[in-house]
Amino acid sequence: MASLSFLAEKNISYFTIPVALVAALWPRSQSIFKQPGQKYFDPTNPRTFPSRLEKSDLDKETVGRILRAEAATANGIEGLPIFAAAVVAGNSAGLSTKALNSLSIAYILSRVVYNYWYIFLGGNRQLAGLRTPIWFASTGTALALFVKAGLAKW
Repeated sequence: MASLSFLAEKNISYFTIPVALVAALWPRSQSIFKQPGQKYFDPTNPRTFPSRLEKSDLDKETVGRILRAEAATANGIEGLPIFAAAVVAGNSAGLSTKALNSLSIAYILSRVVYNYWYIFLGGNRQLAGLRTPIWFASTGTALALFVKAGLAKW
């Protein structure tokens, strides 16, 4: 694939760590900075946001979507240290630029898909379960970096 040849040229894997942070925080922007969630967010006590939403007069579907956005952010933040450590491990082990870039970009893309799926499709019981394989895909890319790093130093 000539169109993907850039993956082997310059190592951008370290730059994907802040991009992963932005991807993790994006769902929060959808919940607290936009209406109708903005009305219920208290910046002096932000952790009360979910309970304030549940007591609100918003319809159940809107509350569910906003709470899923909050959960998607928490999930992204929880996975970020694993991804960052995997990128550092891969670079320290001297993995190829192509491997580092491919797996790092795959992580970002899978997190974006995960966020969208969780927030906008997660209210559908038939589709919600498909979120788990997407999560495994993102986590799998980080684990692949660790495994490749370990094998490189074997």
